[in-house]
Amino acid sequence: MVSLCAGQGRDVIGVLPYHPRRGDVRAVLVESDPRNAGVACRAAAGYGLSQVEVRQSDASLAASFADALPADVLLLCGIFGNVSDRDIKRTVHAAPALCRCGATVIWTRHRRPPDLTPQIRAWFAESGLDELAFDALETSSLTSVGVHRLSRTAPARPPSHRLFTFITT
Repeated sequence: MVSLCAGQGRDVIGVLPYHPRRGDVRAVLVESDPRNAGVACRAAAGYGLSQVEVRQSDASLAASFADALPADVLLLCGIFGNVSDRDIKRTVHAAPALCRCGATVIWTRHRRPPDLTPQIRAWFAESGLDELAFDALETSSLTSVGVHRLSRTAPARPPSHRLFTFITT
């Protein structure tokens, strides 16, 4: 499992300790913020998750996690609401090169106007990832979660270009 922009690791560390197959999971969490990476590292250690590696590194560069590829599960959570539409498309199109055939990609994005989620779903389809689920949660932030599966053999190498750049406000 590879989680990009993993934050404090809650997407993985919040679930893995209680999962019946926790011992089967090797996870690499990539987070650039040293405070968040530190929290994630301490949480993994506190739960005895020695198979969870937290890397304080730039998740927009595949070189930061290339040795953990191809991923069986790729988490792109908390990214698509903070980067340009062009960078979302670039990241989605690069996703197959980060995954093993049959891998699952989980992503999140708000649905505030203009709602880009229909286009993101189309970009995943163009990239050879079949949609398994899309949940439009009725929350105040209009959160959505997409789940896709790579149904074809991925390109041989991950991209060398930057996948995205966070928009600062």
